Amino acid sequence: MHRFPNWRSLFPNLTVDAGLDALLGCGQRLELPAKTPVFAPGAPCRNYLLVAAGRVRVQLLTAGGREVVLYHVGAGESCVLTTSCLLGRTSYPAEGVTETAVTALALSAGDFDRGLDSSPGFRRLVFGNLGDRLAGVILRMEQVAFGPIDGRLAGSLLKLAAQTNPVRLTHQALAIELGSAREVVSRHLKRFEDQGWVRLGRGSVELLDPVALEQLSRSGRE
Repeated sequence: MHRFPNWRSLFPNLTVDAGLDALLGCGQRLELPAKTPVFAPGAPCRNYLLVAAGRVRVQLLTAGGREVVLYHVGAGESCVLTTSCLLGRTSYPAEGVTETAVTALALSAGDFDRGLDSSPGFRRLVFGNLGDRLAGVILRMEQVAFGPIDGRLAGSLLKLAAQTNPVRLTHQALAIELGSAREVVSRHLKRFEDQGWVRLGRGSVELLDPVALEQLSRSGRE
């Protein structure tokens, strides 16, 4: 890792004060390739990370061996579990893995504590991110526990297709995103294909009728 002097250009929405300027100016640049573990269950938390580019997936392994995605951390965001572990001096309860190549600014636990004491801007950043992410995690768990799988699958496909269509994900990867089993996801995708809403390929799903998928997604939320 090395210094990260140009952090302002990567985090333009931060409210800068003298304490924040000094703090983030001491941050270290962290570069990670795709599919790299960032943290693991039971590991101590030693750094506060702000993602500058790329995407990290945070997931939990259930007692039954099923992977459930809790949330993603994208550019300009921080990890709610990392914040919680640093504040509570606890170990990670889940794992984080890079989905793409990631560039992040890393602050040591000591710098994190000093930043909370010295910088109102840093406090707003930390606790604002914490509040937003906690609300998202609660909604995510509510969806996994109670939301119908077909509506959640439709919503997930629409969100992914907004970036690229066809969606380049396997049925297993979609199942992990939804906290379900591959067989269940495959069955619903086949039904979507029979309805003419999608076209299935090898490791891909092409959306043909996003309006129908949006209607299904909305019905699952009502």
